[in-house]
Amino acid sequence: MIRLERRPAPSRAWTVATPLLAVALTMVAGGLLFAALGKDPVAAIRTIFWDPLFNDQFAAYSRPQLLVKAGPLILIAIGLSLGFRANIWNIGAEGQYIIGAICGAGVGLAFYPSESWLVFPLMVIAGGLGGWAWAMIPAILKTRFQTNEILVSLLLVYVAEQILASMSLGLMRNPEGGGFPGSRNFQQYPAASNPELIAGTGMHWGVVAAFVAVIGAYVLLNRHMLGFHIRLTGQSPRAARFAGVRPTRLVLFCLGASGALAGLAGLFEVSGPAGQISIDFNQGYGFTAIIVAFLGRLHPVGILLAGLLMALTYIGGELAQFMLGLPAAAIQLFQGMLLFFLLGVDVLSNFRIRLGRREAA
Repeated sequence: MIRLERRPAPSRAWTVATPLLAVALTMVAGGLLFAALGKDPVAAIRTIFWDPLFNDQFAAYSRPQLLVKAGPLILIAIGLSLGFRANIWNIGAEGQYIIGAICGAGVGLAFYPSESWLVFPLMVIAGGLGGWAWAMIPAILKTRFQTNEILVSLLLVYVAEQILASMSLGLMRNPEGGGFPGSRNFQQYPAASNPELIAGTGMHWGVVAAFVAVIGAYVLLNRHMLGFHIRLTGQSPRAARFAGVRPTRLVLFCLGASGALAGLAGLFEVSGPAGQISIDFNQGYGFTAIIVAFLGRLHPVGILLAGLLMALTYIGGELAQFMLGLPAAAIQLFQGMLLFFLLGVDVLSNFRIRLGRREAA
């Protein structure tokens, strides 16, 4: 008989070890998946995790892309982790990412073809406010009418996608684009672009913002009373009430902060790597950031490392599709396995596995 016995306190060793174990199990299960598809599992795992960094044939392109892909994942995941720690579940960061990009791009296009240095800062402000405003919808509905923030934030993603399509085909469509959907290219609009700060590194303002968010979240959670309230609410809601935590303010702060950071990620992406508002602008960063947040144990430094790892699977996955002919769906499933195994083995942090005989009735 196999049974689970609750630990008196969560195991610190297993808390650290479970992300590593989840990655190892993902590699094993992913290898079996690739073998079932008729591909060499060892070659597939090597292509995803090794070649982008250490194969000279690909590293010159892949290494800068690591920061490009990791920037929005880290920025969004930091915001989500604040709410997740307090049991406030924002699952709609993808929608906030889209709306932030639309609002920021809208400000930039409104000033076209201005060459003022103020254009990009105004775009950053608009992007953050756009994501914040979109997150305030589930926040206000939860605090005023006790609605479920998971459902509301998730359903708003589909509304944001329809707004994105409408903008790409209508109000923001490039008048000089020959009728094709999509806005002007911000990479050709210097005052509104987000180029590399150091050539060949992939470092742009979005990556800088991600690193600043990591530092800010660490200080908030460990050196500020608000961070204490966030941690206390997640660990013991009843104790939090006795400590004077105001649930309404906490919900508004956590959802607002996660929405603003997701909106900033969208703005930095549309003005930089993506370059324009288009129908297929969103790439699922808002959903993947949930995996990053949990893989990083909701800790800012852990999220930084998890974001780099997940970015590596993006780059390596694209390389595996090109070199080995793996389908995109298989790569997405491989990424999803990370969260599946993390949640599965995370039970070892709170429970011990006991073996014994079943007692007679």
